[in-house]
Amino acid sequence: MVGNVSTVGRNGIHDFILIRATALILTLYTFYMVGFFAFGPELTFETWSAFFGQLNTRVFTLLALLSILVHAWIGLWQVLTDYIKPAALRAGLQFGVVAVLLVYLFSGFLIVWGA
Repeated sequence: MVGNVSTVGRNGIHDFILIRATALILTLYTFYMVGFFAFGPELTFETWSAFFGQLNTRVFTLLALLSILVHAWIGLWQVLTDYIKPAALRAGLQFGVVAVLLVYLFSGFLIVWGA
């Protein structure tokens, strides 16, 4: 049994709810993007720039990115705690996962909001 818990939620129920909430946000974002591609104007650089220039698109994109990262962390944490039993190895892998996810978060923030 794993003694040290480092999840996003406080317990399994919170993680379960976070997984479902992030999945819902990602589903809505997928519909939003498919709607733009299917029913929007012809896709050019100008229309794409205008679409991502809107505040609601930028905020929704960052919310989707954050949802992906939370979803990924909970899933990877569960896999690591289930299959990696040595505590030092598991902690090192968890640290590596968190470092990569933070890089993704900051990269996404810079890409969406511009540097």
